[in-house]
Amino acid sequence: MKQIIFTCCLFAFALMATTAVAQVQTPAPSPSCKIEQMVGLTNVTIEYSRPSVKDRKIFGGLVPYGEVWRTGANAATKITFDKDVKLGGQEVKGGSYALLSKPGESEWKFMLYPYESGSPNSYMESEVEPIMFTGESQSMSDVNVESFMIMIDQLTNSSASLVLAWDNLVVGVPLEVHTDKDVEASIESTLAGPTMQDYFASASYYHSEGKDLNKALKWINKSIDMGYERFWVLRTKSLIQADLGDKAGAIESAKKSLEMAKEAGNNDYIRMNEASIKEWMD
Repeated sequence: MKQIIFTCCLFAFALMATTAVAQVQTPAPSPSCKIEQMVGLTNVTIEYSRPSVKDRKIFGGLVPYGEVWRTGANAATKITFDKDVKLGGQEVKGGSYALLSKPGESEWKFMLYPYESGSPNSYMESEVEPIMFTGESQSMSDVNVESFMIMIDQLTNSSASLVLAWDNLVVGVPLEVHTDKDVEASIESTLAGPTMQDYFASASYYHSEGKDLNKALKWINKSIDMGYERFWVLRTKSLIQADLGDKAGAIESAKKSLEMAKEAGNNDYIRMNEASIKEWMD
């Protein structure tokens, strides 16, 4: 009798283990999505689910106007910034947030709550004051986005747009990052004991952002004096000199860059230097 009971127990355990492991897998109706985007020196991560239209009326129907929406499907959308940013004109500390929204016909209201697992109602019922901002909503007759989409577009060194699109509706929210502040802090810290590459990187940034070009020229000269005389370095120096109005110096630097680019077989820099020399000599 004991043997029978023992055998039955083993059989039951094996059946439970098999049932637990052998589960049927099917696609999620609203697949999860994760995007990561660098904006300047700030990393932005968005995790959300993507419901589809499926011949339904979306805004003003499935998603009512003026009611809180999780901004996706399943759980509330999660957005993470690794540095402080400004979103929709509001200062946002680095961290993870739940992005809730109230869709409107011409304007959406957004609410950021410190992220915790839970339903949108749990955030709304909490005593935490959200960060609130708005985004402009536009109906696009020539757009038909089947699956809800969040993306980061219009990238510059210091800004971007957080864009939401579904069906024929597009919502944009301006995103600002503090790249200049971050770079200045990095330059100040690094230049306490800079390498020749650090001087070049600092000079190149100042030139690209239209900052103090005399300082940029000083830094790039230090880079070259330390032994970083490369065709791309001399190319940048020539551009800085040209922007400072020193065309003779720019041509001289460009010619050095051109010769070094020819030795390296770099056709792109050969073409760029030849074009610049011709422009500055005219």
